[in-house]
Amino acid sequence: MFELSFIWAALIAFAVLAYVVLDGFDLGVGILFPFFPEQRDRNVMTNSIAPVWDGNETWLVLGGGGLMAVFPLAYATVLPALYIPIILMVLGLIFRGVAFEFRFRTQRWRGVWDWGFALGSMTAALMQGIALGALVQGIAIANRQYAGGWWDWLTPFSIVTGIAVVVGYGLLGATWLNLKTTGDLQARARQLAIYAGIGTLALIGVVSLWTPFLEPVYFERWFQWPTAFFSAFVPLLLAVCAFGLWQGLTANKHLQPFLSALGLFVLSFAGLGISFYPYIVPGALTIAEAAAPDSSLAFLLVGAVVLIPIILAYTGYAYWVFRGKVDPEEGYH
Repeated sequence: MFELSFIWAALIAFAVLAYVVLDGFDLGVGILFPFFPEQRDRNVMTNSIAPVWDGNETWLVLGGGGLMAVFPLAYATVLPALYIPIILMVLGLIFRGVAFEFRFRTQRWRGVWDWGFALGSMTAALMQGIALGALVQGIAIANRQYAGGWWDWLTPFSIVTGIAVVVGYGLLGATWLNLKTTGDLQARARQLAIYAGIGTLALIGVVSLWTPFLEPVYFERWFQWPTAFFSAFVPLLLAVCAFGLWQGLTANKHLQPFLSALGLFVLSFAGLGISFYPYIVPGALTIAEAAAPDSSLAFLLVGAVVLIPIILAYTGYAYWVFRGKVDPEEGYH
């Protein structure tokens, strides 16, 4: 029988992954805004995500709220270490949401709100990547509390991971536009997806080679037997996804590039899981050490068993209803 703490760790990991792959592509659409100067194209781009972008952020709330309720010690130590990037991320998401609505309500200031939408998306993506990098490189904890400084999160490694997330979200956004649009907009999105794909793969390579040298436990996981046997499958599957992305884009396929780009993110997330397990704060707190009492975990699990299928159902229904290409003459505007 699985321990409740590990069940909850899996649920929170799933919520974070769902947020990354779902909100990642609509953040990517905002990141790509500067590459599409025509208002007609920008209207179609926002129309492609308008039915789903609010719902995609549900997973961020579930992941963050679940971490606070289920792993309070991890929440209490990680949050002080990442106050600045998390606050900047939230501000970016807020400004992006306001800009998304306001750009349709004005003609005179639409250009300003377009840049607000782009910069808000870029800021949110960059801060998510920097926070991830800071977590991977390790957080100083003493006596069950954060023992580092205000700027420990800002390092060369975290900056590289931040850029990697921005470029990766750009790839998701470009492949989403390839899936949902037609004509010149689709052709330009496909071209951008090729460049973003090359950049994403290069940055995944840099981060993957850098990570094992940050902590001895990472090196052991990736290069010592028997865990190296399982770890070797991740780069192999990444190569398969990279081929699927390239072949789909060059063969003018619509769904395959998007699924391949999602695969790159899922496999990168799996690689992090291999590196972290059984820690929730690498090198400092294990899943079991950081968990709330079993009675609390069991109580909360009842709600999760009801809530998560409902979220999955309405999310799936929304994507099904708004499937297919976006009509340039109809939509949110």
